[in-house]
Amino acid sequence: MSHAFDPITVEIIQNSLQAVADEMFAAMRRTAMSAIIYEVLDMGTGVTDRSGEMAGSGSGIPAFVNVLDKSVKQLIHKFDQPGDIGPGDVFLINDPYHGGVTHLNDMILAMPVFAEDEIVAWTANIAHWNDVGGMVPGSMSPKATEIFQEGMRIPGVKLIAGGQPIRSVFDILTANCRMPDFLIGDLWAGIAAVRVGARRIVEIVGKYGKPIFLHAVDAYMDFGERVSLKALSALPNGVWSLSEEQDNGQVYSVTVTISDDEFIIDLRDNPDQDPGPYNASRDRTLCACQMAFKAITSPGDRRANGGTFRPMRVLTREGSVFDPAFPAAMGIYYEISIRITDLVLHCVAQAMPDRLPAGGFASVCGTLFGGIHPDTGRPYAVIEPEVGGWGGSARKDGNSGQFSPNHGETYNCPAEVAEARYGVTVEYLGFHDEESGAGLHRGGKGVRIDYRIRADGAWLTAAYTRSKVPPWPLEGGQAGSSNHIVIRRADGRRERYSVVSNMTLNKRDVIQIMTATGAGWGDPMQRERALVEDDLKNGYITAAQARDVYGLHE
Repeated sequence: MSHAFDPITVEIIQNSLQAVADEMFAAMRRTAMSAIIYEVLDMGTGVTDRSGEMAGSGSGIPAFVNVLDKSVKQLIHKFDQPGDIGPGDVFLINDPYHGGVTHLNDMILAMPVFAEDEIVAWTANIAHWNDVGGMVPGSMSPKATEIFQEGMRIPGVKLIAGGQPIRSVFDILTANCRMPDFLIGDLWAGIAAVRVGARRIVEIVGKYGKPIFLHAVDAYMDFGERVSLKALSALPNGVWSLSEEQDNGQVYSVTVTISDDEFIIDLRDNPDQDPGPYNASRDRTLCACQMAFKAITSPGDRRANGGTFRPMRVLTREGSVFDPAFPAAMGIYYEISIRITDLVLHCVAQAMPDRLPAGGFASVCGTLFGGIHPDTGRPYAVIEPEVGGWGGSARKDGNSGQFSPNHGETYNCPAEVAEARYGVTVEYLGFHDEESGAGLHRGGKGVRIDYRIRADGAWLTAAYTRSKVPPWPLEGGQAGSSNHIVIRRADGRRERYSVVSNMTLNKRDVIQIMTATGAGWGDPMQRERALVEDDLKNGYITAAQARDVYGLHE
């Protein structure tokens, strides 16, 4: 019974699970082959309980970490016969229709942890792989119309059995990748991470005993639920709805119902699934809603586990953009995922403008480009998210040059690394001067990045949202700017895009990335004069904006 266990020991075990996930993260980061993993940290690690509920999460992308429990549950469901899962096994999964949750580039590795011939936990990680086949380099094309065009689908397979690699599976993976050496390097980094985590959990169980370990994990889930229920009781009860036009002209809608013991997100009244890759799986939609739920209820509490989200319920309609039917493409799922989180936050912010900030750039701004390195002759591929501006809030200005909250705890690739590893020159990296986001508390600044191509025959793929419909303001603030790309051709021509698929670039062409400035909170005419003067001095606003929007006159 619960009272028979020492509460101090229980808490030590619970915190140890966090430490295990963090050590897994460090192991993966230090051994990965691709800069998207070891520099950008486009990855996540975690520990689940024996039934697949999240028990401990590491650093990395929040919207990645909350994928792992859903993938482990699918593996448990699929491999349900005696002997299907054994000590030393490692499983691989990426198919969003079979537990992969996101898109085919995101590979999940999971390993059962045995103690006394019984599974007591699972260790798992997820990372973006540079290429998994498909119709274009990088595997993500805005022109894809079905998932078959987006690369190889791994519906949960055993990669390692009893500690021994299954060579045929490795051969299938490398045969379907344009950059097999990077694939193998990143794969073994993920294997090392789950093995490190499993070894540490076995040590914890050995030290404290299996009964108290299992109890500690269950108690941690119950604690997560209590934190969420306490937070819900402090929120106003009510029903709020919002409909918002998207860049493609469609309207996304949500209704949020908050009571003392339940948080319901209703997304059923939304468009049918997209004919292209702008879809999010039902599980991915659930992850996006979890992000919004956590931000609204207990953003200051870093802990989140399976119990945290027990009070949340998400309603979707099968065949819609938020719950698509097979074989819908999902390569650009991440933009739809962010749209879901942003939609829920925008809806609730109507009722709680003092609790939530105005809209930010709210896009991964995923940028993929590559070609042949002019110095080494080897293929290279850049796959990076971009930083932008967050919205202002009741307490302060928005953060500048940050990743979207869904994509937090990652880094931009340093210019020195990009120039060494890729066939480009980074000519400009800084905040842009587009006038937008004014407010009592202004929006954070977006950035401009210029990449000059150094060899002919390069390619570019990108898909940005918030390119036509800007970030939304609150309490009289002004809207933010837009996310977009400007191609500056070597002959002087300029082309503007928000979506592009496998475009050819040649020597001396420039990719100019422009991410949005966040929206403002409050009337800009009420901003303190000293702050406006400081913004002008530091280049955050222009002289015209200081005069016309903030009323600063000499």
